[in-house]
Amino acid sequence: MAPYESDDSARAEEADDRLAGRRKAARYVVPVAVVGVAAATIGLVPALADSGDPDLPKVTAQQLIEKIAQSDVQQLSGTVKISTDLGLPDLGGLESGLLSGAAGGRDGSSADPQSKLLELASGTHTLRVAADGPDRGKVSLLDDAAEYSVIHNGKDVWGYDSKSNEVFHSTSAESGHAGEGADDKAPRDVPATPKDFADEVLKSVDDTTSVTVDGTAHVAGRDAYKLVIKPRQSGTTVGAISISVDAKTGLPLKFTLTPASGGAAVVDAGFTQVDFSRPAASTFAFTPPKGAKVTEGDDPKGAKGGESKGGEPKDFEKTLPKGFEKALPKGHEGTAEDLGGSKTIGEGWNAILVLETGGEGMPSGASGSTGNSDVDGFLNSLGDHVKGKFGSGTVFSTRLVNALITDDGTVYAGAVTKAALVKAADAAQ
Repeated sequence: MAPYESDDSARAEEADDRLAGRRKAARYVVPVAVVGVAAATIGLVPALADSGDPDLPKVTAQQLIEKIAQSDVQQLSGTVKISTDLGLPDLGGLESGLLSGAAGGRDGSSADPQSKLLELASGTHTLRVAADGPDRGKVSLLDDAAEYSVIHNGKDVWGYDSKSNEVFHSTSAESGHAGEGADDKAPRDVPATPKDFADEVLKSVDDTTSVTVDGTAHVAGRDAYKLVIKPRQSGTTVGAISISVDAKTGLPLKFTLTPASGGAAVVDAGFTQVDFSRPAASTFAFTPPKGAKVTEGDDPKGAKGGESKGGEPKDFEKTLPKGFEKALPKGHEGTAEDLGGSKTIGEGWNAILVLETGGEGMPSGASGSTGNSDVDGFLNSLGDHVKGKFGSGTVFSTRLVNALITDDGTVYAGAVTKAALVKAADAAQ
């Protein structure tokens, strides 16, 4: 509604112009304010809309962390939206292909959970999730005209890609312990819900971390507290992490990680709808559709006709540092057992994984080639050639994790800045 009304058309037009001018100015003023404040904190948007925030009893950060730890939600169903922006270049899907290749090779089944769920590493995705205790769970990745589902029902883990009509099947060694003793292809290490992300982050809370409660919010129609986690250290690429915690159940409903460089969140995962009643048993029932190609994950010889080969994922993993995720802050030194022979230096959010590969780094430095033009283009788009006391090497950067590969084959990686990696490499000389 206009501030006032008049029969004089000229005055009305002038009023409209003024109002339009104020609206236009607001569009520019608000983003500037957001950028300025976001550099120092997280969760700004809910804070601006505090008129809708629920009035909940005061709690301390410690009480809220304990509430998360004590949460025992066994049954739920709902919809989760995940947006991931690591800052990777757009190479027409090549980066997704590389990630899928890392998980199981391009020759494997398109229904293999380890490769399929890695699509969550970039872009925006909608998931339907359901759980009924430790024995039953389902995650469905929704596409425009297709759906991919992972179903855990007792000892069976099924992956089904409706687009290709392919099925992947593996079994757990023990019923009732999802992920423990399961076949290597079970998606036990792929975070898909806010709780998955929150559990990993809370492991890193130590004296290098600031943890506070920053008000309340409504998430998926639920009252929630906002827990904010910030590094106390400089040199990390992590700006802050916000976790919205259901006030009644203690279940994390939303997880947001913003980089120290500012801008859009690197990871933003949250429920848009959630129901804590028990899902129907039929939710977890699965029978391969007629005509579907079925690949058995525990077949040591694999199957013919392009189906997945049992040894491929394990062989690839041998080329990577086991437990690479432990390069993220844990507040303690890694061990050779934890990291497959590698080690970590530094502590907290500034922890850096160091891996001695015993071989050469990037082929011929800046002018080198892997022999694959697509891969060369991908690597060169990320690479930044650096020099120091350690010699020379290439830094590969994302908005969160950076890695320095020296020309002698040593790898330094972590959620730290390029300068921190070069400093660590120099200090190792």
